[in-house]
Amino acid sequence: MPDLLGVTNPIPGHDNTNSITNRNIPISPNNTQVQNIPDPSRVTGADNRTEQQDASQAGGQVRYDSNFQTFIQQLRQTQDLTGTLSRLMLREGTSVVSGMSEGIADEMSQAMEMLKMDEGQLLQFLSAQMKAGTRFGGALFALLRNAYARADADGVRLDILNFLKSYSDYSSTGHLEGNLLRNLANMANAMPASWGDQLRQLLAQLENGIAAGDRQGNINLLQQQVFPLMSSYVSQTHDLGTPRELLSLLALDLARYENGSEDKLQEAFHQLTGYGTLKGMLGNIDGPALLKLLQSGQAKMSSATQFADHLAAAAARALRGEGSAEVQEVFRNLVSSILINESVYMPLAHFLIPLEMDGKMLFSELWVDADAEEKKAGKGQGEKCMRFLFKIDVQNVGLFDVVLTNREREVDIMVACPETVAPFSKQVEQTISQILTRNELTPAGISVRKMERPITLTEVFPKIFEGKNSVNVKV
Repeated sequence: MPDLLGVTNPIPGHDNTNSITNRNIPISPNNTQVQNIPDPSRVTGADNRTEQQDASQAGGQVRYDSNFQTFIQQLRQTQDLTGTLSRLMLREGTSVVSGMSEGIADEMSQAMEMLKMDEGQLLQFLSAQMKAGTRFGGALFALLRNAYARADADGVRLDILNFLKSYSDYSSTGHLEGNLLRNLANMANAMPASWGDQLRQLLAQLENGIAAGDRQGNINLLQQQVFPLMSSYVSQTHDLGTPRELLSLLALDLARYENGSEDKLQEAFHQLTGYGTLKGMLGNIDGPALLKLLQSGQAKMSSATQFADHLAAAAARALRGEGSAEVQEVFRNLVSSILINESVYMPLAHFLIPLEMDGKMLFSELWVDADAEEKKAGKGQGEKCMRFLFKIDVQNVGLFDVVLTNREREVDIMVACPETVAPFSKQVEQTISQILTRNELTPAGISVRKMERPITLTEVFPKIFEGKNSVNVKV
């Protein structure tokens, strides 16, 4: 929010530290150092500022011309996620970085125990990661996705999106409740004791309500007691700082918390059943059956995210100040890399797949573009295909980059391998061809070569840049 308490900036020639002789600096219309100076005698030209800013001009800071350009800039600067993970883990499940607190080490130890697997367990783990990668999985959402694509009326699409939004808020209940509690506690800590104590009493009531599962009671408490108290506090103290900023976040979380109630979810679903095209597809699913179906899907997803939960808990402890400065920096890089790869601007599915197999740790990342295009010589329009990028860091061996392109039954694979593996490239190519043939796939082109440099995402997926043509939101 704006800095209302410091609205002025130093003006050249008007700084109190300067001498009186420097306070009246004349500005001439011909002065090239000042752009677009008003001149009553003529119509001035356009400002020389172009509203464009490249990485060198940005100086590593957030760009002012486009949020999407900021995303691209951060994507280029983000550190290697597989390398960051390798700094945190060793083969025996102990931490690489000294200075970890007991809590961080315990979370990492539990995460490491889950990574010991054989080939069968790897397939199960990979499938679980794929399913957990999307919140809208299962038969119901596949049906709605198909209905949305075939719908002719905007009203049908809007109601489908409203239901999905309500489900997204419903499935985020635990996260939203945690945000509400944290923001209230931080607000109370940032206020004078006379006000903070009143807010802490309401916070205790909210904690009891969340434990009892009284969602509507919690909403009423926030709307009828917390917000009036904060309104009175701001009006009397004129505090426009941290408490008021946190109040804005609290309002957003409360709106989602209310929209994600069971009543709102069932109401949005009932709206869908009113359309003839959807009524036959949805069958006789009523409110209770819908909730049971969605809750079973959430239970399956929670079991698939246990590794991510332990990793997130360790990161949260580190970012709260536990452990050494080096540990905090490693986890800060880890979280930053994950957030960039899961950005709303990223048109790719992203998966993190670390594991321990045959006594070696493998830190893997996978990006997938299910709607990639492959340009053909002499053809204007590219051929549809599915493209994968694997980055695999094998303990004591090195980094592998694997680009896989699939066109129905044909598969192209390009492998960039460490120098120690390069002498065996022909054997690796033959083995890959045999694996593809054994699985009734046609090896259209297999290439294994020594890695000169790691492959970048934008080289494999130029589609990332397409967002610049459709998404260019200015800050």
